[in-house]
Amino acid sequence: MKKILLIVCLGITFLCDAQTIQNSSYGTTGYIKDDGTIQNSSYSTKGYIKKDGTIQNAGYTTIGYIKSDGTIQNSSYSTVGYVKKDGTVQNSSYSTLGYVKDDGTVQNSSYSTIGYAKGVSKEWAAVVFFFFKFD
Repeated sequence: MKKILLIVCLGITFLCDAQTIQNSSYGTTGYIKDDGTIQNSSYSTKGYIKKDGTIQNAGYTTIGYIKSDGTIQNSSYSTVGYVKKDGTVQNSSYSTLGYVKDDGTVQNSSYSTIGYAKGVSKEWAAVVFFFFKFD
């Protein structure tokens, strides 16, 4: 009985440590852990978003940055887009790419739902859905 209780507690701890990234059909496509680790649906690490806004691939190579004002930059510090406080996601030319809603719903520019990132910051969700591929 103690072993079963321990396994259940560890499972709950593991699940609480990561936020699920889902496609529009609610299929799990990955996870973003509280420490910024980005994992695919098989829990393989694909990248990292550091607390200072640095975005890295699985090999710890810096591929971009999230600035405090919501500006998203590539590794050369060129602006690739913006995430506004209301969740509007724009490219570097200020064209709207989509939206990250307060409830974690991610929509394209036509307001069609493309996925869900419940409990994930709007900037982190925008990085995963719109700006960088973590394949």
